[in-house]
Amino acid sequence: METKHNVYLLYKTRSDRSGFMSNYESYSKGVLYMSGYYARRIVSALITILLISSLTFIMMHAVPGGPFTRERPVPDEILRTLNEKYNLDASYFEQYVDYMKGLVTFDLGPSYSKVGTSVNDLLISGFPISAKIGLFASVLIVVLGIPVGIISALKQNKPIDYLVMFLATIGVTVPSFVMATLIIYFFAGKLNWIPSFGVSDWRGYIGPVLALSGYSLSFVARLTRSSMLEVLQQDYIRTARANGIREFKVIAKHAVKNAMIPVVTYIGPMVAAILTGSFVIEKIFALPGLGRHFIESITNRDYTTIMGMTIVYAVFYIIMIFLVDIAYGFIDPRIKLGKGKA
Repeated sequence: METKHNVYLLYKTRSDRSGFMSNYESYSKGVLYMSGYYARRIVSALITILLISSLTFIMMHAVPGGPFTRERPVPDEILRTLNEKYNLDASYFEQYVDYMKGLVTFDLGPSYSKVGTSVNDLLISGFPISAKIGLFASVLIVVLGIPVGIISALKQNKPIDYLVMFLATIGVTVPSFVMATLIIYFFAGKLNWIPSFGVSDWRGYIGPVLALSGYSLSFVARLTRSSMLEVLQQDYIRTARANGIREFKVIAKHAVKNAMIPVVTYIGPMVAAILTGSFVIEKIFALPGLGRHFIESITNRDYTTIMGMTIVYAVFYIIMIFLVDIAYGFIDPRIKLGKGKA
C-alpha cells in the first residue's frame, strides 16, 4: 500500500508540474504575442505619422504663393528678410530635413502669422479648451446615445421608438452651425440662460457641447438601434431565451455586448475628431481652441501651424484606432488582436 501511495504521489507531483509548465508556456506565449503586436502597432503608427507629415509638407509647398503672400504686394527687401529669417530661402530638401528634426524633438517651429508665437504655444493654449468641450461632448454622446438606441430597439415600432428616430433624424440632418446658431438665439438671446460666447464659467460650455454633440449623438443612437435589432434576430439570442435565461441577462450579457462592436468602431475616430476641435463651433462661439487656430492658419497660409495641427489630429486618430482594437478583444473574446476573428 505504501508503494502504491508513493507512486500516486509521484504521478500527482509530475502531473501538477506538467500542468504548471503548460500554463506557464501558454502565458509566456501570450505575453510574447501581445508584446509583438504592440511593437508592430507602434512601428506602424510611427510610419503612418512619417507619411502624413511628409505628405502634408509636400502639399503645403505645392500650393502657389507663400506664407507671406498677401493681397497687397510685400516689398522685395522685406520678403527676402522674412524668407531668410524663417529659412524659406533654402531648398525644399533642407526645409524638409529641418522640419523632420523639429518633429522628432517635438518642436513644430514658429508660427508665420503670429509673430513671437510658436506652434507649440498655439497647441498648449488651444488644446485645453478643445479637449474640455470635446470630452464633455463625447461623454454626453456615449452616456445618452447608446442607452437611447438600446431602448429604441427594445421598443421597436412603439411611440418611444418613433420619437427617438424622429429626433435622431433631425440631429443627423441639421448642420452643426445651424444648431449652434439656434442655441445662441434661443438660450442665449431670448432666455439668457447661457453666454453667447466664451467659456468664462461652466455655463459657457453648454452651448458648444450641445452643438458639437448633436450629429454624433443622433448617429450613435441610430447605429446602436440598428445594431441591436440585428443582434436580437440571431440564433444564440433565441437559444438563450428558450433556455429560460432572464430577459435582462439576455439583453445585457449577450445582445448589448455584441451590438457594441460597430458602435465602438465609430466612437473611436469620432472622439479623436471632437477632442481636436471643431473650427465651425469654435468660430461661432468665439472659442480660442485648436479648430479656430487651424482655420486661421489656412486663411493666413501658416504652413507650420497647418502641419502641426494635422500631425496632432493624426496622432489622436491613431491612438483612438489602437484603443478601439483593444476594446474589440474585451467586447468579443473571439476577436484576436492582429488575427481577426477566430
